[in-house]
Amino acid sequence: MNKIIELKYIDEYKLWIRFNDGESKTVDFKNLIGKGISSKLLDNEYFKLVTIDNGGGIEWPNGFDFCPNYLKEFIESAETVK
Repeated sequence: MNKIIELKYIDEYKLWIRFNDGESKTVDFKNLIGKGISSKLLDNEYFKLVTIDNGGGIEWPNGFDFCPNYLKEFIESAETVK
């Protein structure tokens, strides 16, 4: 099972993520946020409030989250497109 074990804010909408298998990547969330509950994340200061949740995903104080499996697949599919 994938889990995020380390997380760092890089810059506007970008986070560096390390998974429990040792893989680490920078993810640009700009195209993944902005509608509904995630619209609050467009405020960069609020975006910085991201934390790792108990299940190994990431979350913000308003309850918006990403599961680690989704992020792992997102990263792998983005690399395939390159």
